[in-house]
Amino acid sequence: MNKRQFIKNIGGATLGAAALATLPTGCASLVTVTPNKTNQVMRSKGAFPNVPVVTHDGQEVRFYDDLIKGKIVMINFMYAQCEKICPGMTANLKRVQKELGDRVGRDIFMYSISLTPEHDTPEVLKAYTQMHDIQPGWTFLTGKKADIEELRKHLGFSFSDPAIDKDKSQHLGVVKFGIESLERWGMSPALGDPKYIAEYLRWMEPNGSRPNLSEMMG
Repeated sequence: MNKRQFIKNIGGATLGAAALATLPTGCASLVTVTPNKTNQVMRSKGAFPNVPVVTHDGQEVRFYDDLIKGKIVMINFMYAQCEKICPGMTANLKRVQKELGDRVGRDIFMYSISLTPEHDTPEVLKAYTQMHDIQPGWTFLTGKKADIEELRKHLGFSFSDPAIDKDKSQHLGVVKFGIESLERWGMSPALGDPKYIAEYLRWMEPNGSRPNLSEMMG
């Protein structure tokens, strides 16, 4: 099965975080759209609100213009006070960063967005990156609560059930990754096998090699 057939077979709808809970650990799901240059800018701006956010170094940037546009990215949500899944998730994504090597910060960029921006100031996030020894190329982001909520919903980290959607712990455990210029996107359990998360991201590239699906499903 080639790349085009595989992507077609997994469906044409965007996968939410809830659907990913049923995937085997280490397995990613790809969702892709063939780019149309005429409409691409409009689609991208719709999918990625250009709201202001602040990095853990205290720099204010625009989410789409400065962080997403034309880049290969990985995105997840977290919060500094989380003592359950967040530390393990951060540790696992560090392994993904290691798998991607020196490309992170050069042509691949990692972003972690705080779900509790009212607490997670740039100073708090800076301390979090130091505590977890986060390497360059991985940026932690905060901002206004309303802007973070807009990002969360547009990025697909939301649920139709309002009661579940209010529980911020439900929005953890998933990482979104893709290539903005090609409109190729996927999601994976953030605690999945780091090797395969990295391989799926590389597979999205024009000359990317297909991951060994038999090993992943075995």
